[in-house]
Amino acid sequence: MAHRGNAAEFPENTLPAFTSALGLGVRFLELDVQLSRDGVPVVIHDHLLARTTGLPGSVFDHDASELATIEAAETQRFGAQFAGTRLPLLRDVLQLLAGRPEITLFVEIKRASLAQFGHDHVVSQVLEVIRPWRAQCVVISFDLAAIHRARSLGDAPIGWVLDSADDHSRLKYQALQPQFLFCDHRKLPPTGRLWQGPWRWVIYEVATLPLALALAERGADYVETMAIRSMSDALRAQRTAP
Repeated sequence: MAHRGNAAEFPENTLPAFTSALGLGVRFLELDVQLSRDGVPVVIHDHLLARTTGLPGSVFDHDASELATIEAAETQRFGAQFAGTRLPLLRDVLQLLAGRPEITLFVEIKRASLAQFGHDHVVSQVLEVIRPWRAQCVVISFDLAAIHRARSLGDAPIGWVLDSADDHSRLKYQALQPQFLFCDHRKLPPTGRLWQGPWRWVIYEVATLPLALALAERGADYVETMAIRSMSDALRAQRTAP
């Protein structure tokens, strides 16, 4: 699964990053959404603009039409290489699914927007935008109330991103029965099988094939990575090795 697209080689959460991941054969994309001042889902991880755009202020300070003109070129990482790369709106990224029914998009609703605008408003706005594509979208969040709300308002699958993989969380997701559970591999118990259920495990911050294969042995269904090219190359090399 491409974590914010091919974010190792392109500015994260941008159209070039997602297009590159698809070009490398990835069928599962993950992105983050915040709401603009006028309630439009924008694809960006932080609500503050500084890290990816170099500008002061917040997504919440601007309407979507203004945000769509802002460069998200991550100049601290890439210099001027991706000058002109803009912040995409969620509806722009969804267009990449056209004619590609094999692609699944995981849409993560961020806590900052939920705190700023309220759960009902944020979740309903996201569900409205993905509605034509809901068969290919999964709504995910760290915020348990947000995915509860997504389930009650629509028919898109849901995924809970765990803050911790402990017994308290286990009780909650056994009751929730989400289609997906996301967890940072560093938050997992060091050994043992992952708790099994009707959900599929997605383990993120994975950058090497040996770690991915070890997680698969423990019951992971997917790994999420920014290192799409190197992971894909390593997997192909393993498949073709004598």
